[in-house]
Amino acid sequence: MIAIDNVLVSDDVVKEQFVCDLTKCKGGCCVDGDCGAPLTEEETKLVADNYPAIKKYLPEKHILEVEQQGTHTIDDEFGYVTPTINGGVCVYAYTDFAGIVKCGFERAWREGEIAFQKPISCHLYPIRIKQLPDYEAVNYSPRKILCAPACTLGEKLRVPVYQFLKDALIRKYGPDFYDALDATAKHMNE
Repeated sequence: MIAIDNVLVSDDVVKEQFVCDLTKCKGGCCVDGDCGAPLTEEETKLVADNYPAIKKYLPEKHILEVEQQGTHTIDDEFGYVTPTINGGVCVYAYTDFAGIVKCGFERAWREGEIAFQKPISCHLYPIRIKQLPDYEAVNYSPRKILCAPACTLGEKLRVPVYQFLKDALIRKYGPDFYDALDATAKHMNE
């Protein structure tokens, strides 16, 4: 484990390699899971506030589901989460012309329509964060079959998980945290 302030990072985050291969997985992480994407309390407000701007990107079935369930729900294990359709696809997802499932929030963000990129749990995937009383645990947790192409591509390109997720890690913890993690990873690999 790597300790940076009150964050414990699994060694796998710096040792394992990963690069999303959307042509192979088709955005399956937005479809397959135990529940919707975990949200912070602050993100529940951001999701609600930004939902009107992304609504135009969503299938009608997804809009009807948001109207029925609300902009977030509560899961017994994860707390606040994005709603899903029958325990599957996230209501904020849409499928592009190539059959790849993508995020409506991220699309609106990329087009400069909103300032909220997407839930941090989505941005950090395949890293999962567990909040404990005295620290946060940062673990690498790809889906075995779904993420196999990403693991293969990461190995081929020799990109460690933490480098692939640089922007997300900086968004969550700041540049000083990322620099400390990068320095530690380089030291571990000497």
